[in-house]
Amino acid sequence: MAPGSLPLFIALWPLLGWVCHGNRVPSLQCQASSAWAAPQAPGRGGWPCWGTELSVCPSHKLLPLTSLDTNPIRGTSCIQLSVVACGPRLQETLVMLKSSVLTMRSCVHAHIFAEDELHGAFQEELSAWPAAYKKRFAFTMYAISFPQSHTANWKQLFKPCASQRLFLPLILQSLDAVLYVDTDILFLSPVEDLWSYFYRFNSSQLAGMAPEHEATQIGWYNRFARHPYFGKTGINSGVMLFNLTRVRQTFFKNDLSPSPLTWDDLLLPLYHKYRLNLTWGDQDLINIIFHHNSEKLYVLPCQWNFRPDHCMYGLNCATALPLGVHVLHGNRGVYHNDKQPAFSAVYEAIRHTTGKRLKHAYTLIEVMLILCSKSG
Repeated sequence: MAPGSLPLFIALWPLLGWVCHGNRVPSLQCQASSAWAAPQAPGRGGWPCWGTELSVCPSHKLLPLTSLDTNPIRGTSCIQLSVVACGPRLQETLVMLKSSVLTMRSCVHAHIFAEDELHGAFQEELSAWPAAYKKRFAFTMYAISFPQSHTANWKQLFKPCASQRLFLPLILQSLDAVLYVDTDILFLSPVEDLWSYFYRFNSSQLAGMAPEHEATQIGWYNRFARHPYFGKTGINSGVMLFNLTRVRQTFFKNDLSPSPLTWDDLLLPLYHKYRLNLTWGDQDLINIIFHHNSEKLYVLPCQWNFRPDHCMYGLNCATALPLGVHVLHGNRGVYHNDKQPAFSAVYEAIRHTTGKRLKHAYTLIEVMLILCSKSG
């Protein structure tokens, strides 16, 4: 069945007004600035090693960071969202951001890491958004930047630039927490509902991710991984709740040193040890870290990272049955081919919406059932 032949079945929550308000999420203030601030000079972008002696950051002096900040939201608490876009990911990223605006109840500040040649296109497209969108949305553009040593290795680890997410705790120094998502994520319910899982963390947990698979029979990590991984089936890093403050302050157990290491001291040695055994790149490194530090991870239910694999051999995301699909993850390019027509139909419906309120053609539960019945 062609994607266009499916009905518009996106189950989005009603839009509850365009005005930002606080007290729904942790108090992370959107920094007020002029509509189009000048690019930041090197050393002002939040990297911890700029302007410091090498003894402070001996092995992780980083490449310069430039950013362009546009934030019309003043005096409000916003959800901090981060995404990394390289290569042909511009349109997909814009649709993801659009889905966050369509479903949100408050406001979002997006931290967009992109190759230099994409910055102008992002600024042009986002500045052309309807005024109602921009009242609840702010964004900051960042250059892609890795440690000066092994820059090429980090940039090409798995997908181009994907490993940038590993360095968010070092780059976004002014933020306490961030929601990282891949470009192929779509929000089908308010992003605040996902953000609220930060409140469920205990005093040790510093990140939240969903399992890579629910069923061990079709699990990848438990059958093929050549490195340690989290839990029974590993975790998927396409949706990550990151308490950046805790990450920066924590010493992580590891299989490299008898002593715990900080996040930034751990990444490069871990890459060197396992680089020949990594299939999914930075996601594998994250799995290795939380294999040794399982008490620091909050496991998100699979409806917050619902992928085509959850429809393989029938539904294998148990919590989606009573609760519905809340975040759709169209990995493997399924938005852009005919292998998963229901997934691509959701993507196309959001891409083409004019910004008016979408009718509830189906409930969240029905969306999940359609995804599984029409896929494969």
